[in-house]
Amino acid sequence: MTPDTVVRLVAARCLSYPDERLYEELPLLRRALGERSAELSEFLGHVGRTPLLDLAAHYTDTFDTRNRRCLYLTWWTDGDTRRRGLSLVAMKRTYRAHGLEFDSDELPDFLPAALEFAALHEAPGTELLQEHRAGLELLRLAL
Repeated sequence: MTPDTVVRLVAARCLSYPDERLYEELPLLRRALGERSAELSEFLGHVGRTPLLDLAAHYTDTFDTRNRRCLYLTWWTDGDTRRRGLSLVAMKRTYRAHGLEFDSDELPDFLPAALEFAALHEAPGTELLQEHRAGLELLRLAL
């Protein structure tokens, strides 16, 4: 694994809805991350100091579509339209073309899923993230 892939995997876990498993994985996430990202290390420290219910409440307050802080990549390009369905199908096809069958409860454009894909298949995953760079930049600015 490259340093980028490790950071993508840790970021994917940090951007998923917080649960008990996140707290159980904290030591593993810290070891895997090492010195690669001060920001992610700081966030993992915050997770360790914050009760689960507080962290979950903050997550739901932070990520939504009303405040333009959405973790669904095609929402940024297609909004809540029919066209988004085609974009979701295209993303599933991309995953399938690289041997991954998307079977999550989440949609395939969920940022943590895209980050995991980009960690497992670096070149096509990076390309997928770059296709959504404008939305990612708007999300970054909104946060």
